Parts: sequence; structure tokens; C-alpha cells
Amino acid sequence: MTEPQEAVAAARTDTGAGPIGRNTAVLVSFTAVTNLADGVTKVALPLIATTLTNSPALVSFVLLTLTLPWLFAAMHVGVLVDRADRRRLLGLANTMRIVVVASLFAAVLAKVISLPMLYGGGIILGVAEVIALTSAGALIPDAVAPAGRERANQWLTGAETVCNEFAGPFLGGLLVAASTALALGSTVVAYALSVAILLFLVGTFRVKRTTDAPKVTVHKQIAEGLKFLLHHRLLRTFSIVVSVLCACWGAWFGLMPLVATHEMGLSAGYYGAMVSALGVGGVFGTVIVGASNRLFGRRRVMFSNIILTLAMTAAPALTTNVWIVGAAAFLGGMGGTLWTVNSRTIGQRLVSQEMMGRYSAANRLFGWGSIPLGSAVAGLIAQWFDPKLAFGVFAIATLALIPLFLRVYTSTVEAEVAATS
Repeated sequence: MTEPQEAVAAARTDTGAGPIGRNTAVLVSFTAVTNLADGVTKVALPLIATTLTNSPALVSFVLLTLTLPWLFAAMHVGVLVDRADRRRLLGLANTMRIVVVASLFAAVLAKVISLPMLYGGGIILGVAEVIALTSAGALIPDAVAPAGRERANQWLTGAETVCNEFAGPFLGGLLVAASTALALGSTVVAYALSVAILLFLVGTFRVKRTTDAPKVTVHKQIAEGLKFLLHHRLLRTFSIVVSVLCACWGAWFGLMPLVATHEMGLSAGYYGAMVSALGVGGVFGTVIVGASNRLFGRRRVMFSNIILTLAMTAAPALTTNVWIVGAAAFLGGMGGTLWTVNSRTIGQRLVSQEMMGRYSAANRLFGWGSIPLGSAVAGLIAQWFDPKLAFGVFAIATLALIPLFLRVYTSTVEAEVAATS
């Protein structure tokens, strides 16, 4: 589909009056409800693990199971997204989440919950997340006209941040403090509501292919997606940077439940509030990203994420002061949002719809796939040595990204991307 045809199709499907079109409103609502449930789950499952073991490695493995599917399933899901109806895949992902969380809910009520159950549920929830995020990223260009995509990305990123990193964790901490069963039961209701919201999305969300097009094997399509990303210098660099930064986030989320509750002495509720600092920073980043891009340019704004993530990772390596660690988490959350909005917009400019699913999967394979590795490595370093040393190692790795980013994403490249329609 050519760009003018794409614009007409997207404009036709994104209908409705007001500041945002119908499809954008539906996607924002779906994203908000789903990520609220994700945020509760992200806090609830590790906190449940801390009641079953005092081992930093075993607790960090909960996050590993939630994110490990990015390593073994991302590319196959990318091919599926480029072949199937992306809206139906979103519904499938949230149905999987309903079944898993409902099962854990039943196990908690029966008082038979165990680490293997958490790990098994985490794996399936991780697969559902791979399907959901890859489908959602590929669906946006079909749902929103080109002129509205940056704004849609801001709204969607804001919804993700507020609900997944602020409201969800805060609510999750409070719910777990009140009742683990209540926390899990609430997420089941939220996932069910999100499936119903998808019914209001209008349009066709499957790539059209000619009937005489030659059939391509799954493995060949996977190879095409990887080749596209690895041969595109700018997008490849973004993936490398995100891989290291996501590993830092994996280390933070993997270690912080135990560090916060044991070394900082925080309750489950206060831990959820500290995690919410990430979301508050992310919300602030969503608010300022447009103005920041105009004042400083995308390149400088995206570079700031490296520095802000460094602060988030280095703080717990230097102190257990709750206020300092929380403030650094705020900065990390802000940087993450500034990067996400801009990288999504750039990707939607440079990647065709036929390749979008596989590109998104390949990009997240290296980015999100590094989260379980970061969590596992940090957990092992903390187990063998000390959590502060683990945070320090990841802070140093972040510093190493600075010359790579500045050498590849130059002002000239920034201007070339801006000129791409």
C-alpha cells in the first residue's frame, strides 16, 4: 500500500470528533486497562515470591519468566502478526492472561501457590505480552493517519506509563497488602474488560496480499525481519542501546522487591509507591516530549534517556535512601517515555507495513529479550556478592552506550529522518 493510500485508509478508520479519533480513543482505553492489570501483576507476583523464599535469585527469576518469551518466541510471533488479523491477536493475548491469572487466583485461595506455579504462569503471561505488544505496535499505522501518529504514540505511551508504572504498581502494592487474592482477582476483571473494549475498534488490521504472491516459509520471513533490522544502521543502533537499557530495567525490577522490603524496610504498599515513581516520571515525560523535541531535537531528547537510566541504575548502588532511589526512578521513568515516543515515531516512518510485525518483533527481541538476562545476571551477582555491586555493573554498562549513540545518530541523520514522510 502506498503512503497516500495508507493515509486515506487510516483516516477512514480513525473516525470520530474531538481531540482524538475513534480508533485512537479505543486503543488508548485498551492500553490503559491492560497496562493497569499488567502493573498490578508486575508487583503482585514478585511480592508473592518474597513470601515463599528469601533468595534474591529465585525472586528475580519471577521477572525472568515474565520476559523470557521475548527471547524464544518474538520472531515467530512477528511472522504471525504480519500474517494474521492484529486485532484478533490482541484479544487472544488478553484471553491467555485471563486464564493464567485466574488459575493463580484459585491457587492462592486454595493456599497451594508455589514458586513453580509462579514461574509457569509467568512464562505464559510473557508469551501473551509478546503477542500483545507486537500486534499493537504493528496495528497503529492501520488505525491512525500519518499526521496523527506522533500524537497517538504520546497518548498510548502516556497510558502505558500511567497505568503500568504508576497506578498499576501503586494499586498492586495496596491490593497485595490487603489480600493477594484480591490483587489477582482484580486483574482478571481488568483483562476481561480490555477484550470487550477491542470490539469498538473499526477497520481492517491484516496486511493485504495478492492471491498470486509466492508462499514464504516462516523461517524465511523471520530471516527477512532480522536482516532488515541488522542492515539498517540507525534502527540497529537503537536496538543495541535499548538492549542495554532494558537489561538495566530488568536488573532494577528483579532486585528491587527484595532490596526494598528487606534492606530498605518497606512494606508492600510502600514498595508499590516507590515503583510508581517510575510512572510519575513517565507521565511527566509524556507531557514534555513534544515541547522537548521542538526545543532540543529528537536526538538530544533520546540521548537524555541514557543519562537518566544511568541515574536510576546507579542510585541503589550508592545508597538505600528511599527518597534518592525514588527520585532516580522518577528520572528513569521520564527518560524511558521520551525514548519510547520518539523511537516508535521514527520506526513508523522508516518501516513498511508489510515488515512492521517482524521489525517490531526483532527490535523487541533484542530490547525486551535483554530484560530477563539483566534480571538473571543481576540476581546471580546479588546472590554471590551484593545487590549494590549488581546495580553498579549495570550502571557502568550504560555509560558505554554514549559514544555509540552519538556516533551513529548524528544531526545529519536526524535531519534525514525528519524529512522522511
